[in-house]
Amino acid sequence: METIDFTPATSAVARLVRGVRDDQLGAPTPCPAYSVGDLLDHLGGLAIAFRDAATKDTPPGGAQAQADGSNLGDGWRDRIAADLDALAVAWRDPAAYAGMTMAGPIEMPGEVAALVALDEVVVHGWDLARATGQDYAPDDASVRASLGFAQSFEVPEGVTDGPFGPPVAVPDDAPALDRLAGATGRDPGWTP
Repeated sequence: METIDFTPATSAVARLVRGVRDDQLGAPTPCPAYSVGDLLDHLGGLAIAFRDAATKDTPPGGAQAQADGSNLGDGWRDRIAADLDALAVAWRDPAAYAGMTMAGPIEMPGEVAALVALDEVVVHGWDLARATGQDYAPDDASVRASLGFAQSFEVPEGVTDGPFGPPVAVPDDAPALDRLAGATGRDPGWTP
């Protein structure tokens, strides 16, 4: 498998992280259970978990990405941005895509973990941008790869939610980022 260049996506999200004001930490996000602070904690945790998945250096039982804004601590903007950068660096190594790895408590092929990681970064970047009123234009290659990944899930019969929650209908001719939002259970028109 060809390696994925995470840098455009992680850089775009790191810019968003650095743009969050302290007074926005309690604001709602498109993820109903997460405040902006919770989402930031989740982004930082998933960056570490998927960096470890790339290096196959996952702690026993897998690193769990939390979502608790009270865990942010001092220097969270620079720490999360650095963790996103480390995620991008880790996935540059072709060995990251070989064999099986752990992402959280879930074992999966490395090439699948890469797509999950990219999707998490791009989609949660969209969540953060919407919640904080920042501009967000992730690179087209990352959006299209994430969209293909999100649309590839077949929900088993009798299950009402996909892996991201119930999809939101979005016109086929809508921009790819809007279709990705809909495929991952988000309303592309969401505002706080």
